[in-house]
Amino acid sequence: MSLGIASSAVAWYRQHSRDLPWRQTRDPYRIWVSEIMLQQTQVATVIPYYLRFLDRFPDVRGLAIAPLDEVYRYWSGLGYYRRAKQMHDAANKIITVHDAQFPEDFELISDLPGIGRYTASAIASFALDQNRPIVEANTQRLYARLMGLDSPLQTSASQFRLWEFAGTLIPKTGPGSGEINQALMDIGSQICTPRDPNCSRCPLSDWCVTAQQGAQARIPVPKPRKTYTDLTEAALVIEDNRGRWLMRRCLPNERWAGLWDFPRFDISNCKTQSSVESQLQESFRERFHRDIKIGEHFHSLKHAVTRFRITLDCFRAVIVPSSKRITSEHVKWYTSEELTELALCSSGKRLTQWLAQHRSPRTQPILFPGNAS
Repeated sequence: MSLGIASSAVAWYRQHSRDLPWRQTRDPYRIWVSEIMLQQTQVATVIPYYLRFLDRFPDVRGLAIAPLDEVYRYWSGLGYYRRAKQMHDAANKIITVHDAQFPEDFELISDLPGIGRYTASAIASFALDQNRPIVEANTQRLYARLMGLDSPLQTSASQFRLWEFAGTLIPKTGPGSGEINQALMDIGSQICTPRDPNCSRCPLSDWCVTAQQGAQARIPVPKPRKTYTDLTEAALVIEDNRGRWLMRRCLPNERWAGLWDFPRFDISNCKTQSSVESQLQESFRERFHRDIKIGEHFHSLKHAVTRFRITLDCFRAVIVPSSKRITSEHVKWYTSEELTELALCSSGKRLTQWLAQHRSPRTQPILFPGNAS
């Protein structure tokens, strides 16, 4: 059975494989970049990011010596920015521990920051043709249907069975796991789709328990519906007399750690406009040690982050003149042109774009002269 599945998958793949840029290389660094980018992100979205990223960071040394802010900037738009930070950390570890050579030992690959079992297996299989099984979103759906696995895929028991099954499809000796795994991933993504799988075109239908039972709609077991917590937050847009905007770098324990954003505060518990203003003034004073006056509410945007659905209300604000200065490596003033080169969080980028589109020339300062102090 296992030999039949593997050989049929490869025969199909040689006729129908997708032409993807990371399949044109055996460089473990480039395959690693693709695998990290493909986590939680569609292939079509990844391709331009992948090409642009490698053009700027063509090898592990180039990534390691680059400032993290620049890495974030080239990652901006892919989301899940912790992946970029972990890649940067891993690149530095490869430079310092492995003499700038991407490790080939599976355990050493697994020991790099941000690399779990699947990613290590994918690098070992695709770059080094080591005999390693893989289980990811497309193959686990395919394996579940081949096996007739009718338990939730997220459980440890199901994951154990899926990895065990995947291991039976890979030869114990000799080359070949890279092509087999690529074939199984493509069948999962192109034919064994989450809804309405095209079983009549599937090269593995003869071995598929689910197809034989007509149970494609219930296998794999659907994930529990994701629940969201609704939040309302406020972004303060503060401009100084030189046309610069006040920006803050998110701290390590915050969302978008390492990225820049407009000063942002939670106002979910505020019921009135006056309570919003009071909350923002108090929160700004606590964080920046300066007083502000809240101006107009001029825009709102909605976005989702992990388990949160956020309404971001955008307010203009001015800093009350004072002898105190805002001094912190995490707080700086940037011009509109500089913001286009800054590693912004996704909502910060959207707000920046809105400001650029709606900005009108002004003949006199609209903010207190103390804003930049």
